[in-house]
Amino acid sequence: MQKTSGFLMEVKKNKMLFLMLAPAVIYFFIFSYLPMGGIIVAFKYFEFDKGILLSPWVGFKNFTFFFQSGQAWLLTKNTILYNLAFIVVGVVFQVGVAILFSEVKGKLFKKITQSTMLLPYFISWVVVGSFVYGIFNYEFGSLNTLLKAWGIESVDVYGRPYLWIFIIVGFYLWKIIGYGSIVYLAAIMGINPDLYESAELDGANIVQKIYYITLPLLRVTIIIMVLLQVGGILRGNLDMFYQLVGNNGLLFNTTDVIDTFVFRALNQQGLDLGLPAAAGLYQSAVGFIIIMTLNYLIKKANPEYALF
Repeated sequence: MQKTSGFLMEVKKNKMLFLMLAPAVIYFFIFSYLPMGGIIVAFKYFEFDKGILLSPWVGFKNFTFFFQSGQAWLLTKNTILYNLAFIVVGVVFQVGVAILFSEVKGKLFKKITQSTMLLPYFISWVVVGSFVYGIFNYEFGSLNTLLKAWGIESVDVYGRPYLWIFIIVGFYLWKIIGYGSIVYLAAIMGINPDLYESAELDGANIVQKIYYITLPLLRVTIIIMVLLQVGGILRGNLDMFYQLVGNNGLLFNTTDVIDTFVFRALNQQGLDLGLPAAAGLYQSAVGFIIIMTLNYLIKKANPEYALF
């Protein structure tokens, strides 16, 4: 009773702040918490005429489809490794770009550069997939056209799976680097300028200021952003992988992730919503375990860097 009255007093005292928070709370309640009831679809054979509650139960049959396919380990490994590459490469380049922007003095140049780097984020993966096909097509792609003009033998990129590791990571970075650097740039702008002025008086150069002031003060932001991304480490970007690779069977061992496998399975076996629901529950459960474990380890090392 005392806790309830304390909370009501807090609401009364900061009613404007709670009012500003309300839209976000309502949004996540409707689109993130209410849909959790749909988890039961993973244990049912969904029939549209019967709905979620009346559809027949099938137990773990939807999960056995995924694990008995013989590709569960490969798909899980590919999904985790690609996401780890996205996180590592993304953080390094986003932080680097944010630091470069913070050091640029020309306002016009900075605005033009930021807008140019931010533009790819708003381009659909469908369009990017067309770009990629136009570049790497064996017969008339711009890459092989250029190689032929230089007297070099054409390269069959779509027949060399290992190249797509670098292509996928590269295009992912190209697309998100501008948008992702905004968070780190905002954190840098929040650093007290007096620290840099003091460092200059002590004779520090630009590299030393970045190493001893900027990077240490960005550490908390970097750790929080990494933890947030780790939560989705078992979720592949279906749009990106499918639009870049398509249904090229030669590349599946290198580029196939859980989301693309489930998508193809649905196309081949019809609309059985239990299959993607089971795969989604598997991804969420493993992702939850990973982020909780990582957050626990970080909290043991330094509680200030943990999410909670």
